[in-house]
Amino acid sequence: MPTFVHTEKCDGCKGGSVTACMYICPNNLMKLDTNRMKAFNQEPDQCWECQCCVKACPQQAIEVRAYQDFVPMGGAVIPMRTDSAIMWTIKFRDGEVKRFKFPVRTTPVGSIDPYGGKPAPGDLDSNLLFTETGKTLPTI
Repeated sequence: MPTFVHTEKCDGCKGGSVTACMYICPNNLMKLDTNRMKAFNQEPDQCWECQCCVKACPQQAIEVRAYQDFVPMGGAVIPMRTDSAIMWTIKFRDGEVKRFKFPVRTTPVGSIDPYGGKPAPGDLDSNLLFTETGKTLPTI
């Protein structure tokens, strides 16, 4: 089932021109109704159900009806993400609630040096790739 927005919870990300769900949607499906300042899925049939918008929504206003093999029929899945973890809340139709917390990082935010141990940038006019040293390979 595609995503849908609970309009009573959505605040349009407090009046910004781009909402969190619009920014994160890989298929550009989420839009902002500027008259009501509420987000909505403009093309539900095209939704991948990736839950990116659900995880990114600061108001927890977006929901995806889960498949029965993931959550029993009538239940709901609500993810809540922080910098270091994601907590999945499963609400069953009988009212029972279960929570599962998983880390999303193994290092502190900003601590990774992606270019550490790599050579300095080379000449832009060179045909060599970033990590190539300039030595030629023997031809066969």
